[in-house]
Amino acid sequence: MTEEGGMVASAGDGRRRTATGPGFWQRVVGQLGTALIVVDPAGRILAVNPAAERLLGRAAPAMLGEDAHELLHRDADGRAIPRERCTLLRAVAERTETREEGHVCVRGDGRLIAVSWSASPLRHDGVFVGMTVLFTDTSGDRSARRERAAYTRALEDLTERLTLVAEITEVLGQTLETDEALARLGRLLVPRLADWAAVDLRSGSGQVHRVAVTGPAGRDLTREDWNERLPDAGEGGRSPVAQVLNGGDPVLQGEADLAAPVASGLAAVHSQFLRSVGARSAVTVPLGSGQQVTGALTLVRTDPAHPFDADDLTVVSDIGRRVGLVIGNARRFGRQRAVAEAMQRNLLAPLPQPGGLRLAARYQPAPAGSQVGGDWYDAFERKDGTLALVIGDVVGHDLTAAAGMAQLHGILRSLTWDDSGPPGAVADRLDDAMHAITTVPMATLILALLEGDPHTGPWTLRWTSAGHPPPLLLTGDGQARYLEAGLGLLLGAPPGIGAGRPSAAEVLPPGSTLLLYTDGLIEIPGSDLDTGLACLRHHALALAHEPLDTLCDRLPARMPPGSTDDVALLALRLP
Repeated sequence: MTEEGGMVASAGDGRRRTATGPGFWQRVVGQLGTALIVVDPAGRILAVNPAAERLLGRAAPAMLGEDAHELLHRDADGRAIPRERCTLLRAVAERTETREEGHVCVRGDGRLIAVSWSASPLRHDGVFVGMTVLFTDTSGDRSARRERAAYTRALEDLTERLTLVAEITEVLGQTLETDEALARLGRLLVPRLADWAAVDLRSGSGQVHRVAVTGPAGRDLTREDWNERLPDAGEGGRSPVAQVLNGGDPVLQGEADLAAPVASGLAAVHSQFLRSVGARSAVTVPLGSGQQVTGALTLVRTDPAHPFDADDLTVVSDIGRRVGLVIGNARRFGRQRAVAEAMQRNLLAPLPQPGGLRLAARYQPAPAGSQVGGDWYDAFERKDGTLALVIGDVVGHDLTAAAGMAQLHGILRSLTWDDSGPPGAVADRLDDAMHAITTVPMATLILALLEGDPHTGPWTLRWTSAGHPPPLLLTGDGQARYLEAGLGLLLGAPPGIGAGRPSAAEVLPPGSTLLLYTDGLIEIPGSDLDTGLACLRHHALALAHEPLDTLCDRLPARMPPGSTDDVALLALRLP
């Protein structure tokens, strides 16, 4: 109420109308599209325009004289708000202009609406007589904000899922060991996507093995290591595991599905697992796709407020396909590795022990997750009684390298058996034949011949090195040195380079020990070859007084870890 005009409706007794143009101002306020009310200094409603009646769902007579706060103001849950917390009453008391967003009012029909309001003091002849309050409905804005927030949460959730899938693909691609891959998978899925994760793999015997279970506390070995027969597609009953392993679609189970009774066998075992972990929702998807299903992945959530949905099923199915590829590759690698290791070990024939000479050897496959190599050693007596010692390494790390190693092994034995020439000449003949009758592109090699009576000596070592690390000689007086002479090009080097491989000779003192080895023994990650050679010399010298078998056992263990190559070690000790 101002000096110039009045309201469309107002409380009567004692309330003054102005004398200047009341009709005009009443029409202006009545046609105003914004809701407006007037309150007196006590907060009671003096006047209401039609827009306020529509917004508040109340007729003007029902509001006039009522306390505005008690009648209209509520919290977000519809409860009354203490008067001391009402910002409108505070503005009335302080007689200042005020604005507020997020104010909640209750309509006459009980529905809550969100409004923003602005209040300005009214004065007549300098006396404060109340406040005009303009209301704007912001319910639509709040709905839009809720929609935007929900959309943002959905985008964040999708981004998190895509990030998880990408991370699983990257992490699992770094290993070719099935057990390590499954351990990493469990750590990635729990608790980011599920509360429990279980992996079942099928075997060639028609069995299903539970090989990995991960829960809130990590790997749970007590729930692993069971196996059941995989039923045929028509016998699977209500078993999600049987369904996906037999080529069926992924399975999403809610609480009703989990509570349903099941038959015995695989379905019963799986159902017991779900009950034991308190499952409220579960998804089971195949590992792999099509005819290449290697197993099943089951994820469990225990919170009834956050069950799996169709979007989760799609994401987990994608993860299952990727994990299936990793497991398939790991299995194929495992079979290849087993064949190569068997080939290598079968070629490592028992060592001769002529006279007082003692020989020992060790072959150590590359660490788990690395590929097999072409390392080998050999020792045999030639036709003339001379002892031949061989250590070699075929370039490459796969089954082809192992097969090439076998070919070189046989050819070298044949060439060395009755050849009376120097070792360098034998190596040249091997190099000439290598490209014609083997698949080996390149290889390193030491061929050494020990001359002298095997009981009494004296002993002379003649050798050649085709790009191989030098032999290490340990003498009885506590000295250790590398025999670096006789070094030539590796096998398979371009023809025409150099003029034949050199041979070297060294008289070996009684009681000395000779070590031949492959580069896997001296590879130290982050260091150069000289560092590895110095480390080997130091540890070998410390073990020189030990029995030969003890030296061969302990020396590889003392070398710094980290090499990803095979290790072959051949040791000779003179009487």
